[in-house]
Parts: sequence; C-alpha cells; structure tokens
Amino acid sequence: MRYVGLDAHWRQSTICVLDHRGQKLLSRTIKGPWSKVLEEVGKIRKPFAVCFEASTGYGYLFERLQTIARRVVVAHPGQLRLIFRSKRKNDRVDAEKLAKLLFLDEVPPVYVPSSEVRSWRGFIGHRYKLVRERTRTKNSIRALLRGLGIQAPRGLWYGPGMKWLCSVSFANELDTVRRDMLYERLCFLTKMLERVEATLDRISSRHPGAQLLRTIPGVGPRTSEAVMAWVDDPGRFQRIKSAGRYFGLVPSQDASARTNRLGHITREGPAIVRWMLTEAAWQGVRRSPAIRAFYERVRREDPERGKIALVATAHFLLRAMMAMLRTGEVWRLQEEAAA
Repeated sequence: MRYVGLDAHWRQSTICVLDHRGQKLLSRTIKGPWSKVLEEVGKIRKPFAVCFEASTGYGYLFERLQTIARRVVVAHPGQLRLIFRSKRKNDRVDAEKLAKLLFLDEVPPVYVPSSEVRSWRGFIGHRYKLVRERTRTKNSIRALLRGLGIQAPRGLWYGPGMKWLCSVSFANELDTVRRDMLYERLCFLTKMLERVEATLDRISSRHPGAQLLRTIPGVGPRTSEAVMAWVDDPGRFQRIKSAGRYFGLVPSQDASARTNRLGHITREGPAIVRWMLTEAAWQGVRRSPAIRAFYERVRREDPERGKIALVATAHFLLRAMMAMLRTGEVWRLQEEAAA
C-alpha cells in the first residue's frame, strides 16, 4: 500500500507519495487542471490511498479518485489547521503532511454527500444569494425615496404599493431612471425566486424527512429542506448533540484544570442553516407554548439575554429535529398535547 497526499488547486497541484513504511518516494508539482492531476495520480503503482483537503469541488475530485484508488479520504480543513500550526507552509509541505496523516490513519475526515445532495445544497445557497440581493434592492429603493423626502405607503412590495412606486413622479430625470432600473431588478429577482422556490418545493415534496420536520411550529419548507440537505444521513452523527457542533451552534470552550470558559458559538458549518434555524426559532417562540417556555427559561427575564436565548432555542430545535429524523415521529410535546 502506498499513501498519497494531494494538495489540490485549480491550476497547480502537488502530490507526495509514501511507501508502506512511511518513507517518501516522490514529491511532484503538477501544472494543469484536475484532469492532468487525475492522470498523474493514476500512474502511481497500485494499491494506494489518497488524502486531500476539502475545498471547492471536492465532491467531484472525490468521486473521480474513487475509481482509481483503493481508499480516498477528504480531510477537514479547519481541524488540519489545528493539527499543523507551523510557520513553514507551502504546497509540498502540505502534501507531505497529508500523506503522513493518511499513513498514520489520523486524518480528520469530512462527510462527502452524493452529487444529488451537493446539487441540492448548491441550489439552496443560490436561493439564499437571490434573497439577499432582493433585500439589497428593496433597501436601495427605500433609500431613494427617503433621500427625496417621499413617504412610501404601507405594503410597498405588494400589488398596490408596486403600482404606486411605478406611478410616483420625480423632479429629476436621473432619479426616475434610477427608480425604473431598481424596479425592473426587483421584479426580475422576484420572478427568479418564484422559479427557484417552485423547484425546491418539488424536491422537498419527495423527501419524507423534509416533510416530517415541517410538523414543528415555525419550521417552514425552506428551513426543513436546508436542515435535511446538510444532515443528509442522520445516522452519521453518533449523538444528537454532535449536530450542534456540526452546525456551529455550540459555544467555544477554553478549559484548563478547574477553569472552564465558554465564549460565543463556534459558527462552524453552513451559515445558511444557522440563519434559517434562528428565523425558525423566532417563529416557534411565537407559535408554540413549549418553544416559548424554553426560550423564556433561558432568557431569565433579562432583556440582554435575548440573543443568547434565541441561539439556544435554535439549538434546541435542531436537537429535536435530529431526534425526529431518527425515530420518524412527528413533533409532540406535553405542553402542546395538553393545549
């Protein structure tokens, strides 16, 4: 068995090969796209294992390497930085470190979902970017109106409000052109979002896990599908609490002897899911007595603990989701059953 460390980049990559005793056989820099890298790796004498760091396109590289290598391991980039705190860093050094970790069987791995799930995640992220762009466009329209001292009516983004926005007249031609362009962009983004969400609805309707999570008060289709897309297989988490670490909803910790300091949440993992879980927590506090009771218990009637309580509630919802996905049971709590 040979052990290959691959420091992969789009235009230039480096490989390091160790033998069965951990001795370096070769270190080579390959200039060219990933097709050239795959060709060079395929020339290594079999059997061999490959390790590379997760980055953009890691799923494609993982699937292609699986066809030529006996074993492929994708390393977690954040944990690698904790393992290797060195002032000497270059592509050859990184490739050799990956090969040594693979030889020692100490690689911190990441979960590699299927191509369908990766496309699902990418499409959810695409919708998130469209939502943010539409929000920026709305803010630009409001800034334009306020800058001209024009009071916008209620429900500006609905039928009557949009008609008013088109009909309002400005003294300056430049402001009129600016309004027209912002209005056209807003309509275009709205149509794009409608198309994206219709596609996401079709995908989530075929997924029983996404439908199950929607039984939680405050959890809508967008939150349920995002959680399901990133969880993918609930069985890959040994414990339900592990999902909190995966999504970065647990506090950072600095413990030594009797000292234990807890800080802000780690914010690891997908930010999209954290944002949606927080929004769902707000809705759950409004709609569910059980969720509201949990929120108030953490808040302790202290207004300054509102954000802490909201994040804790989002973590609580995530743990409930993981339990539901494992057991297949719908949302049920004693407080709500009594209601």
